[in-house]
Amino acid sequence: MFLNSDLGHAESNDETGSAIVGNRVELQLFTTLRCNLRCTYCSLGVGEVVGSQRKPSYSLDNLDAFIRKQLGGREVYVTFYGGEPTLNVAFMVETMQRFPDFRFQLQTNGTLLHRLPDTVLSRLSNVLVSIDGGERITDSYRGRGIYRKVVNNIRAIRGRVGGALTARVTWIDADTTFEELDELTETFDYLYFQFGAKEGAYSQEGVHKRRAVLSRLIERFFESDTLYPVIPIMGTVRNKVLPSRTQELYAGMTQCRVSTHLLNILPDGKIFPCPDMTYLPGMQQGDVVANWLKPSLLQPSPRMPCADCEAFSFCRGNCMKNLYRAYVDDDKDYRSNVVEPICSLVRFMGEEVERHNPKSWFGRAPLAVRDRVANSEVYEYVEIMP
Repeated sequence: MFLNSDLGHAESNDETGSAIVGNRVELQLFTTLRCNLRCTYCSLGVGEVVGSQRKPSYSLDNLDAFIRKQLGGREVYVTFYGGEPTLNVAFMVETMQRFPDFRFQLQTNGTLLHRLPDTVLSRLSNVLVSIDGGERITDSYRGRGIYRKVVNNIRAIRGRVGGALTARVTWIDADTTFEELDELTETFDYLYFQFGAKEGAYSQEGVHKRRAVLSRLIERFFESDTLYPVIPIMGTVRNKVLPSRTQELYAGMTQCRVSTHLLNILPDGKIFPCPDMTYLPGMQQGDVVANWLKPSLLQPSPRMPCADCEAFSFCRGNCMKNLYRAYVDDDKDYRSNVVEPICSLVRFMGEEVERHNPKSWFGRAPLAVRDRVANSEVYEYVEIMP
């Protein structure tokens, strides 16, 4: 089992100074833990987190005081999260008004986007929309008609969003096709996929099917004269061509940000490094109301085999929650049924990218394409590795 002990907290500024690595901090603010959908794989369903807190009980004065004491001098950007964050638009508006110099992202299921006022949409640097692939797969996990509703909402708000629209695909179904994922690149500005952490989803046949789709996506990336905006492929290419990028935002650690500068703030003000582990009291790393912060417990460990993996130079650890559960918590079934198959797919991605000679491709690419591969702001809002 995960560690659940009372780990205490830092009391001094000197100790909390190491809680954030680098000069940027992402505050993932849970506007509510309510949701209007009941997705079958929801990670917040563990421990009955969903629905347990309706709205923030801390004040924006509390948040301001926390930022000043614990994060002073760093660039802060905010991701509105949930539950379904658009069920509490008032909190989003109030936060934007209180902190006008921050950058803002929204992670949403997309069903209520049509309700957002232009004053909110225009301030969003990125809208990360959860969708599971094509219509059949999305509706099977999220409910009948959800895929069409989300796609229609995206088309309706496209001209009103200040930044990018990104599809966030939890790739669980082994029958997800290249065509389904490719179609999303026509609706959204970027496609991000993450291999779903579900036991039973990675049979030998399932891994083989995913490899076939990955091969086609990577081939499509390298044959295009313009940028094929699939973030895990973009990130892999970037890290291979410009390895220094793995150091600049993440200090060489995991690119899911939980080890370095991602703070998940629940409506009650408690802070956790990973949104999928908020049901574990022992993972708490801070509190907005009590105004304390300590380093994330999700750190690279000698128990994790990453340093000896051929993918480590570009992957840097694809999901610290998965690695922690598999190797630190020593969940052998989870390791063999989830983590090891996912890591094999990440290694396969690297091999396929290398087969297309990414340095040569990058050298020939137009300057605009090179710039987006190297510097896309969207990298700051997603995990990069799947």
